[in-house]
Amino acid sequence: MKQVKIDQLEEEFFDCAEFEDFPDVQKIIAEVKEKGDDALKIFTLQFDHVKIDRFKIGKEDIESAYSFVNKDLISNIKKAVDNLRKFSKKQLEIYRDFEYEIEPAVFVGQKVIPIERVGVYVPGGRYPLISSLIMGVIPAKIASVEEVVVCSPPSHSGSIHPAILVAADISGVDEIYKAGGVQAIAAMAYGTKSIKGVDKIVGPGNIYVNAAKRFVYGQVGIDFMAGPTEILIIAGKDANPSFIAADLIAQAEHDINAKPILVTDSDELARAVQVEIKKQLRNLKATGVAEKSLDQNGILLIVDCIDEAIKFANRKAPEHLQLCIKNPESFLPRFKNYGSIFIGEYSPEVLGDYCSGLNHILPTNYASRYAGGLSVKDFIKIQTLLKVNKEGFLHVGPIAMRIAEEEGLDGHVNSITIRMKNIH
Repeated sequence: MKQVKIDQLEEEFFDCAEFEDFPDVQKIIAEVKEKGDDALKIFTLQFDHVKIDRFKIGKEDIESAYSFVNKDLISNIKKAVDNLRKFSKKQLEIYRDFEYEIEPAVFVGQKVIPIERVGVYVPGGRYPLISSLIMGVIPAKIASVEEVVVCSPPSHSGSIHPAILVAADISGVDEIYKAGGVQAIAAMAYGTKSIKGVDKIVGPGNIYVNAAKRFVYGQVGIDFMAGPTEILIIAGKDANPSFIAADLIAQAEHDINAKPILVTDSDELARAVQVEIKKQLRNLKATGVAEKSLDQNGILLIVDCIDEAIKFANRKAPEHLQLCIKNPESFLPRFKNYGSIFIGEYSPEVLGDYCSGLNHILPTNYASRYAGGLSVKDFIKIQTLLKVNKEGFLHVGPIAMRIAEEEGLDGHVNSITIRMKNIH
């Protein structure tokens, strides 16, 4: 990791990364939109090297998947799901229908209505991303989304990893499809004979999946554009360097483009963390990705004081913000921009990834300046209502008429005056 002082940072360090457009992504989407399942089969063979005749996973496949998954893992999946359900239910409590008399006989209100059909994308790869499925599905189910669909790339055996199927079943997924990549995003957005279109797509993916989500936005809703994962740890001189090193490594192993940053006012701690990183990497398996990420993007930033660290954090707006400082809660009101914040040395970000109840689908690339992480809010619509009788109309009608006159909208004025004449 590169060690620098805060005044050595170039202004470009704070630039938002631009998302790349890929012409081939648009071509794939257009093909799936036009040719449906036929295109989906061609691209699945081309990119996943699997010939698929039937995309939907049947009940018998899900039932048999349980026999391939360790019982201890199943138990822990259930516990993680349960915690996320509890947290999501608590979040939902703040969203309620109401009706309010804002003026005499003028009633306004809102209705909280769930989205009807949601697609959750779960990336493929060497290991099953169980947590990504859980994080996308559970808030949607708690929000009472009627149909939750999962798409995930098929493996070379022609199916989805058994652990993903088990997690989907435990989470209450309604439909599971063997489809991945850009073609899966296109299928969920526009629909095919096999996969009925959805109203919103959520879930992480690679740069091509992200580009596809950006392209279909408008046809469907999306959660947000995700960049490489980020962690920013603020630590004082008394922090445990082995804990900090472990947490930086954990985040770095996600992706060679991950952005692990430590901010501290202690040169001694920074040096100790460097030593610990080297030591721990020697004792871990498959550290290639983490080493590259730490080497290319890792920063040990030296500041003069915690106040300077707070200013930096608010400007950097990280996905994950971790506080390893004395009395961290006393500083909490001063932090404004982050996806999730982890308070104290025994609240590592890894718990947020899996089982603490938090959702790990979070804003990156400065998006936490204006957005929070995925939650039940992303699966409901706040829709407003108005109910006015003649008495109430006399209170608010003239206000609308006067503003409409000033805006030169005669039709709006007429909508009011025609009613005023009827009342009088």
